[in-house]
Amino acid sequence: MKVVLFCGGYGTRMRTGGSGDMPKPMQLVGPRPLIWHVMRYYAHFGHKEFVLCLGYGAEQIKNFFLRYEETASNDFVLRGGDVELLGNDISDWTISFIHTGVESSIGERLRRVREHLDGEEMFLANYADVLTDAPLPEIIGRFAASGAGGTLMAVPPPGTFHCVEVGENGMVGQITAVTEMPLWVNGGYFVLRQEIFDHIPENGDLLVDGCKELAKRGRLMAYPYRGYWRPTDTVNQRMELDRAYTRGERPWALWERV
Repeated sequence: MKVVLFCGGYGTRMRTGGSGDMPKPMQLVGPRPLIWHVMRYYAHFGHKEFVLCLGYGAEQIKNFFLRYEETASNDFVLRGGDVELLGNDISDWTISFIHTGVESSIGERLRRVREHLDGEEMFLANYADVLTDAPLPEIIGRFAASGAGGTLMAVPPPGTFHCVEVGENGMVGQITAVTEMPLWVNGGYFVLRQEIFDHIPENGDLLVDGCKELAKRGRLMAYPYRGYWRPTDTVNQRMELDRAYTRGERPWALWERV
């Protein structure tokens, strides 16, 4: 299945204000950027055809792959000045680099790569900035068997906030961690059918327009997942992932378990 990655947004909460700021998918976790970790996750399960929806920072993403250094994440032997790789990452990947506009919404980015999904009954989509160890084959299998128009991975809301139950007299009844509430948020991992294009208007949004309309029609599934899932909405979240990588705590790196 083809994988559509939305990697053209500004990522304002990840930026420091300098003119040389990287787009969020290019922020490093270990020796590789976020987008590489997401792509490796899909490739681990055999999905190696990628459609990158580019916008802000497009040249940095293009140049990363055009000048890809296999030695950064693979062992190798240097013999007589020649590099002999003992492993490789992307040699069997197919990557389409499609500029979908700097200001485009997620839904509009998807609309602009529709022609690259012709013939695909189902395809995968992702925000390219969230890491997980979710069982992708199971998610796809449940969706395919359901006949639904789309599915999204639902996860407990992240964060350390606590919900406070306040009575009419102002007295507090309970204090509950938000992660313990019966709440689910969009986890950013989608499996979609071509049907989604019928519900995204020009400049529309994938979730608010497309998925919401599917839900109204009883055509949207969710895959609730309470396992490892980490967003990178802020600099601190990305830095924590980088520190975890350095410590060898990489639950999302399923390819390293083989």
